[in-house]
Parts: sequence; structure tokens; C-alpha cells
Amino acid sequence: MNFFIQQEITINTIKIEGISNSSVFQIGSAGLIKPVSNLYNTGGFKEPAPTVSPIPFIPLTEPQA
Repeated sequence: MNFFIQQEITINTIKIEGISNSSVFQIGSAGLIKPVSNLYNTGGFKEPAPTVSPIPFIPLTEPQA
């Protein structure tokens, strides 16, 4: 069974509190999503990564004509 979706999405503000491995951020329909998370230590690191400041709040603006 096939579904054909026509949609219009208007987003004024998006606030994302956190992103981690295997996170999926989706707006609208994308059919089938198969999340995959692969973790590799290609640099041979042995200590935890330093902490970072939170992502700042970024308001979305209207597209320019």
C-alpha cells in the first residue's frame, strides 16, 4: 500500500534540549527511518571528552523572497 502525502509545514521556533547518539530529528513525513548508531574510537582516546556549553536558542526567520 502506498501513501502519498502533500504537506505544508510552518515552523516559527524550534528548541532542541539535547542530541545524543541515535537521535532522530524529523519534520514531516520521510517514509521508513532506520536509525543506526556506530561508535568508534578512531583517535585512541582514553579520557572523557570535555564538556561543552548548551546549544543557544536560535529563532527561525521567514524565508527571503
